[in-house]
Amino acid sequence: MWTKFMEVKSGYTAQIWLEFFQAEGVAIRIIPPLDAEAGMRFARELWVPNSKTHVAAELMRKI
Repeated sequence: MWTKFMEVKSGYTAQIWLEFFQAEGVAIRIIPPLDAEAGMRFARELWVPNSKTHVAAELMRKI
C-alpha cells in the first residue's frame, strides 16, 4: 500500500523530490492531476510505501 506523503506546487518540483528520495533509497510515486492537459506547472502528489513513511519523514526533518 502507498500513502500520500506530500503535495508540491509543480511537476518540476516533484521531479526534484523524486531524485532526492531515490538517492536515499526511498521509492516515490508522483501522482499527476486528473486533467490530462495540465502540464508540468500544476500541483502533484508524492506517495511513498507505507513501510517507508517514517524514513521519508526523517529525511524531511534532516533538510
